[in-house]
Amino acid sequence: MWRRSKHAAVTVAAERIDRLHELARAAAADGDDDRARYYVRLARRVAERNRLALPREFRRFTCDACDAYLRPGRNARVRTRGGHVVITCDCGEQARYPYEP
Repeated sequence: MWRRSKHAAVTVAAERIDRLHELARAAAADGDDDRARYYVRLARRVAERNRLALPREFRRFTCDACDAYLRPGRNARVRTRGGHVVITCDCGEQARYPYEP
């Protein structure tokens, strides 16, 4: 029986995560938040199964608590505070990321 190599599986998983990120962004732009949330959950499951880290842009624009795709000014508030950016989701979850002022 032929088995796909681990490298090929990881490559396919990474491509799928990128595609799901694009779909989540497009769905959120169209106002379909439930579909965007579905794509985010699916991408996280793919990453977990293949032991991959999600890309930085994907992690920064998703809420860890409710899996919403965050759009600043629409369902997320972005503030800067003393060397870090604070992103607050509509659900109340806050994420902090450092930056160099």
